[in-house]
Formats: sequence, C-alpha cells, structure tokens
Amino acid sequence: MNKHYIKALGVIIVLLFAISCQKDKKVQRTEIEERLFNLEQSGWKSRSISHFFSDIEYNATLVPIQYYILKNEGNQDLNRIDSIYQEYKNERVIEIKFQQEREDDLLKDKYTNRSYEDAVKYMAFGVKKDFKIVTTSGDTIPCAGVTFERNFKVAPFKRLLLNFGNIPENENVQLIYDDQLFGNGLMKFNFTERPVKL
Repeated sequence: MNKHYIKALGVIIVLLFAISCQKDKKVQRTEIEERLFNLEQSGWKSRSISHFFSDIEYNATLVPIQYYILKNEGNQDLNRIDSIYQEYKNERVIEIKFQQEREDDLLKDKYTNRSYEDAVKYMAFGVKKDFKIVTTSGDTIPCAGVTFERNFKVAPFKRLLLNFGNIPENENVQLIYDDQLFGNGLMKFNFTERPVKL
C-alpha cells in the first residue's frame, strides 16, 4: 500500500507540474492576446484630427503599420509580425475621411464643380498629388500611393488611405492637404503622437 501511495503521489506531482507549466504558457498567451485585443478595441488609431470648412468635415487619422500587418498575417506568429514590421517601419498610413454635415454625397457637382464621374476619377487617381508630409526634421515627403474606398453611396462619407515612405520611425509628422477637389485650400494635420507599437 505504501508503494502504491508513493506512486500515486508521484503521478499527482507530475500532473500538477504539467498543469502549472500549461497555466504559465496560457497566462503568457493571454497577456499577448489581451494586448492585441486592447489595440483592436482602440481602433488601432493613434490620433484623429478634424477640420471643418464650409459644411465639410475633413478627418485625418494616423494608423499604425502593425494594424495592416496583423490584418493580413493574423496574430499566430508575433515574431513574423515583428520582422515584417521591421521591413516597413519607415512607412506611414493615414486614413482621411470626408463627410458633408447633412451626410449628402460629397462627389456631387455642387460640391466639386465637376461631373460625378470626374470627381470619382479624381478621388481614385488625381488626389495623390494634393497630399504631402512634413517631418519634424523638415523633410517634405510626397504621397506614395492612395487607395480610394468605394462605398457606392452606402456610407455617408468618402475615405482615402494614404501611404508615405522613407519616414524615420521616430519622426513626428504633419499632413499637408491642398484641397483641389472641394476648393477649400490648404489644411494641416499635425500628428504629435507616434503610431501605436506592439
């Protein structure tokens, strides 16, 4: 009986040790998942700045590169996410949203002084030249690419994703927008916060 008791006690100790190790791994994984969850809940956006001209709101938001990496790669391999981030850490993505205060379609000719089709083409292709970034060190960087999010009149706003490259990781940026589409002139969006980092 004493032999069986010692054997059973040994098995229980091994099981408790194994459960304890699993629990530690689970706690570590939960902390990582919690960080990702918190970033997702905050919308992954570091700061939004709005300007109002006429009856249009211009809202610019600096979006961390990690958001797009995680969205495409998933969160299973955080080391891979970090290595991809290291490759693209000198890029910035800015989301800019245009919305008319009564939620009217902003691409109508009464807002743009051009046909609806020409306004859509401008948003998709021509607007890129209207944006640039000025860094705290004084460099001026043109917009490298624009993605126009077509919502086909479902949402009451128009949204662009702007991409800028060759910006040192620790630089603060100011977005300069020369509004040629709606004719409201020069606007500056000063982002003093750095993007959220994982």
